[in-house]
Amino acid sequence: MTNERTMYYGKKDVFVYRTYAKPLIAETIPESNFTKRENIIFGVDVQVALHGDFLHNYIDGDNSNLVATDSMKNFIQRQAGEFEYSTIDGFLTEVAKRFIAKYPQVDQVEISGQEVPYGPVKVAKGNAIEESGIVLRPSHTERARASVTVKRADNGTEIMNYTSGIQDIHLIKITGNSFYGFVHDEYTQLPEEKDRNLFIYVDIDWTYNDVNDGIDLKAANHVPAEQVRDIAATVFHELQNNSIQHLVYHIGIRILERFSQLKDVKFYTNNRTWLKVVENISNSEGKVYTEPPLPYGYQAFSVTREDLDKAQTDSKQSGVHA
Repeated sequence: MTNERTMYYGKKDVFVYRTYAKPLIAETIPESNFTKRENIIFGVDVQVALHGDFLHNYIDGDNSNLVATDSMKNFIQRQAGEFEYSTIDGFLTEVAKRFIAKYPQVDQVEISGQEVPYGPVKVAKGNAIEESGIVLRPSHTERARASVTVKRADNGTEIMNYTSGIQDIHLIKITGNSFYGFVHDEYTQLPEEKDRNLFIYVDIDWTYNDVNDGIDLKAANHVPAEQVRDIAATVFHELQNNSIQHLVYHIGIRILERFSQLKDVKFYTNNRTWLKVVENISNSEGKVYTEPPLPYGYQAFSVTREDLDKAQTDSKQSGVHA
């Protein structure tokens, strides 16, 4: 048995800032007031890897078919002004297809990107305070992301792998969380908590039943990362959760319930729950906390459409909404 050779190369941290990209329009959902991403600044940090017959580059030092990584950077940045798009997913997929069309020696492109967000700034306009429209500030918050692999095919190109997502969601809920009933043995030092603060870092990825719903440049069935973020916050607010595991399951169920075009949802969570320093403060319901020390607990979990079907069946039998 022979091992398949690893052979690809590319460029990372390719920053692209397109002004006045096509706005993303979305239908409203109960958990979110997001309906439009203006895209006055469309910022994305791109990583690309090219696959092809490049073995002679390594063995013979023959660079005759080698695309310099600086050229890759230039290609990505120039393409940002060559067509219209409103999502990272659509932009990356189209760039990957154009790489394959441009360079016959490339048979597969892996490309990913993370949003570099900029938010509006309100300024005085006459007697009112309004959004500037031309002055924005970097938003050090959640970031949409996407990754896609595009392969050369007989009829042009084929989408091999595609995932959309949002990263760096940070949420804390100061009450309405518990953690008890876990395994107790000689290694257990953690106390049980019937009501605690819960601080989570979470990344959420999702896949589509039809990849075209996510990557299509018209973005008619695209799921906005902002609405996924807002669903996570809403479920966190509503649910008397017993653990992070309990929480992410119900967030996943709600996301799939809202977006029938999605196949599954994946969570990558990190527990940053604060440590209690002062339990009781005179004449106050407040407490004092501090940052937790290393190491941190983490979880990974996927919720599928089969999980939603089961949850809906169970809720009908019990008379409780999924």
